[in-house]
Amino acid sequence: MAVGLSASALDIKDFVLGGARPRGIGAVTPAMDGKYYYQLTDGGKTIARFAYKTGNREATLLDSTVMANAQVSRWEGYEMSQSESTILLWADSEPIYRHSFTARFFVYDTHKGTLATVAGGDAVQIATPSPDGTRVAYVKDNNVYVQHLTDGTIAQVTTDGLKNHVINAVPDWVYEEEFAMLNSFAWSSDSRTISFIRWDESEVPMASMMMYEGDCKPNEDYALYPGRYDFKYPVAGEKNSVVSVHSYDVLQGKLSKMNLPISDEDYIPHIGYAGPADALMVMTLNRTQNDMHIYRVNPATGAARDIYHETSTSWIDSEMSRNVAYYDDFFVIPNETSGYCQLYQYDLDGHLLRQLTTGQEPVTDYYGYDKKNRQFYYQCTDGPLNRVVKRVDGKGRMQDVEVAKGTNSARFNSDFTYYIHTFSNVDTPTQYRIKQVGKKGSVRDLQLNEEYCAKYMVPEVPRREFVTFENDGYILNGFIIKPVDFDPSKKYPVIMSQYSGPGSQQVRNNWKLDWEEYFATQGYIIACFDGRGTGARGKAFESLIYQNLGYYETIDQVAAAEYMASQPWVDADRIGIWGWSFGGYEVLMAMSHPDSHYAAGVSIAPVTSWRFYDTIYAERFMRTPQENPDGYANGAPLDKVKDLKGDLLIMFGSADDNVHIINSMQYIAKLHGQKRQFDMMLYPNMNHSINGCGVREPLYQRVLNYFDRKLK
Repeated sequence: MAVGLSASALDIKDFVLGGARPRGIGAVTPAMDGKYYYQLTDGGKTIARFAYKTGNREATLLDSTVMANAQVSRWEGYEMSQSESTILLWADSEPIYRHSFTARFFVYDTHKGTLATVAGGDAVQIATPSPDGTRVAYVKDNNVYVQHLTDGTIAQVTTDGLKNHVINAVPDWVYEEEFAMLNSFAWSSDSRTISFIRWDESEVPMASMMMYEGDCKPNEDYALYPGRYDFKYPVAGEKNSVVSVHSYDVLQGKLSKMNLPISDEDYIPHIGYAGPADALMVMTLNRTQNDMHIYRVNPATGAARDIYHETSTSWIDSEMSRNVAYYDDFFVIPNETSGYCQLYQYDLDGHLLRQLTTGQEPVTDYYGYDKKNRQFYYQCTDGPLNRVVKRVDGKGRMQDVEVAKGTNSARFNSDFTYYIHTFSNVDTPTQYRIKQVGKKGSVRDLQLNEEYCAKYMVPEVPRREFVTFENDGYILNGFIIKPVDFDPSKKYPVIMSQYSGPGSQQVRNNWKLDWEEYFATQGYIIACFDGRGTGARGKAFESLIYQNLGYYETIDQVAAAEYMASQPWVDADRIGIWGWSFGGYEVLMAMSHPDSHYAAGVSIAPVTSWRFYDTIYAERFMRTPQENPDGYANGAPLDKVKDLKGDLLIMFGSADDNVHIINSMQYIAKLHGQKRQFDMMLYPNMNHSINGCGVREPLYQRVLNYFDRKLK
């Protein structure tokens, strides 16, 4: 029985064209003096300085429209040197993988008003200025170079860089994807030494992607014969890159390898300098990712001292590597040994000074240290659904900064006197305000999204409501979206939305308007539940899935569907499930469970066996296939095809460098072997995001049409 459509202010174009997203404020760079901040303005043509207090545009620091040698129409981004004497700018970027890119880089001297090219204007990677603004390091063709900005001389630091063999300073594919590393350069505080990681990926197995001419951006070289893109991709259990740390003395022109006590199997997820120029801090992680060290290394001698050691019975969250902060005489590091992520302060010799935060509300972000007032600022949960901002002093005295129910975050100025407060909840689209630390109210409003509210905060737009249910003794959080003309006497079809990956969280008290709301206007009830293994509920809850990916997640998603089926206004025979990436994997797992009653599912870019996925992610949760063969077998949809129930649409891109096409192709081959009927949509030359060339609107329309055919 079909359900009538709801009246709606929404259109599918709202989501694919970005109209349903509240406006942001753009990137903000705090000035050294704490009174001002910088922003890229005028469509990327200028960098302006604004006052925190008044919002006045006090000065234009750079204006490319009056530069005879700017050579670009707009800047895509910039980085200010610590001294603010120079600005690194880039334009004409070309993507490599998800985050990495090449670009043309320039350096602007704020005192002289002159613009210099980096690498003679050639496209390079990760250009990084020294703290004093006199030099810039960059990577070209996998080798490191240092350019002196005063006289323009360029020193080639490494000569062994070679594609698919050795990479200097730029991470390999798996580090970029799983450690979120884009740039391993670290300058010493005196600007004399540049340190970096070297990846030897010679023994890493090669992955290949077939490339075709395509349509919206055709490559005529592949008009008659497909091309091929080859890159190193280590799947679970196979060889990784061998990593090492090197330092270059820019005055002596001397390159040295640091003497770290690590094996060829170990990872180096982060390096950085503390205050002293002889304090290069190197974080290492064993391949199993449950044993972490931080070494203090003297770049002049290469000698390393072990100053921090941490172990885990499951895995150590690599997010920590991005939240470690080094200062002149101490460092702050998040740690989950208490069962909940908390902040700890150590001196640079590795002595624990104090545990800064306590309790059962995990720290979710660290904002920094106010040296004058000796305050540490951070974000933590307030119950799994909310995020609040707090501060704590060295004696453990905690104070609330922003604690309204919802999602609070902050961006502080350089001296922690002002901050940009970002807030949203399920009833409040994202708002941005400037506030003064320690004072009530706002200094001024930056963006309250009034026009957005006028369009989307209307009765015709469905809203999310939070629910919970119990499964196996665990209370699971969820949300439900009902059509605005919901009639409890009717029976509705349901689409279960989920991601389910370790540490992830879909059910949050923040503003979100996405395809789920649009689909709800088309006569569906949308439901989403975070099962076991998801984040913000402590280490024990998250670690339940260790070495057994897909097991508890699937039990919980099947139970969530049963919970929905028990509601009097749900048609239990018309429940579908959808997901992308790990969510696509879970679609296949859930539809293959013995208790599954899903009528239909849409699986986009799914992993079908963790044997096909990369080392860092797969082994973090599963160890290697050699160590855990049963876990890999039990968690593989590929081995459960015979148990698949319901109608399936599988969608994927042919150039997915993340979840490789082998996942879907092997699964489809198994479907053929079982003589199963199914539906498929392939996107030539598209990566994991399946975006660009106008494909997103027809993609979502295809998903909706499929559920319309199968559930209505």
